Amino acid sequence: MTGIKTTGEKKMMFFSGRAHPELAEEIAHELGVEVVPTKAFDFANGEIYVRYQESARGADCFLIQSHTAPINKWIMEQLIMIDALKRASARSITVIVPFYGYARQDKKHRGREPISARLIADLMRTAGATRILAVDLHTDQIQGFFDGPVDHLFALPLLADYVGGKVDRSKLTVVSPDAGRVRVADRWCDRLGAPLAIVHKRRDPDLANQVTVHEVVGDVKGRICVLVDDMIDTGGTICAAADALFAHGAADVIVTATHGVLSGPAADRLKNSRVSEFVLTNTLPTPSQLQLDKITVLSIAPTIARAVREVFQDGSVTSLFDER
Repeated sequence: MTGIKTTGEKKMMFFSGRAHPELAEEIAHELGVEVVPTKAFDFANGEIYVRYQESARGADCFLIQSHTAPINKWIMEQLIMIDALKRASARSITVIVPFYGYARQDKKHRGREPISARLIADLMRTAGATRILAVDLHTDQIQGFFDGPVDHLFALPLLADYVGGKVDRSKLTVVSPDAGRVRVADRWCDRLGAPLAIVHKRRDPDLANQVTVHEVVGDVKGRICVLVDDMIDTGGTICAAADALFAHGAADVIVTATHGVLSGPAADRLKNSRVSEFVLTNTLPTPSQLQLDKITVLSIAPTIARAVREVFQDGSVTSLFDER
């Protein structure tokens, strides 16, 4: 005998950083596995230490970390965890990033600016990641920044089916908050059979860093308007768009977004907004001060779990989002 035969059985292991353990536990439950026990702590000077409590040799490893605040700490922890898996002889390392940090810095607007979204992809690749699995990237082009497979998941079916199931679709209008979201809003229209409207914005040349909502393109008078965006950060853009819709006669406004970043003045803006409901997913943890009656958080865990299972079983992630 000149070699050693193995059983050929694949082994999946699921790991999580400390940024959003609740989501990791939900996904693990959907998969029917447990999160691999991990020892992780910060040294006095802020350095991060990670050690896995089980062997990862020869395993297909899935590592989840959502880039929530403090974002730079959790990105660094994820890179350290990837490196640890590489040095533990993992067969493959799939990095699950429900919210991809620095995604808004996907191109140069002016000279001497970085393309930080590309830098994050390069760091993950250098650390040892073989695949990235992300939810609703800010722009599709980020998929091309990583030199390897990227599985791009969408929260649209989850969000659209929730909204479509609670309102009269004959009175529904899908609204894009700016020109950049029109393509996504179009997909909503196809799924819900609703017309499209667009909030057209222009910057006031006399006021620095101020956005003036100029006009609403489309019929929204007396309609239930659903504003669709990929994220809500400070809430300024989405609340201004909602105000414009009400000013043009909208009967009600519902806001949906995949990622609830909800930083800075977001809490006050959402509380004081005339929007009847903000529908988010749990790609990011919701701050305690924003657990309001008008905020609904849907779980993205089943979607991510199905994608993980397809990747592990060499199936098709794309088939999860084929139009019905």
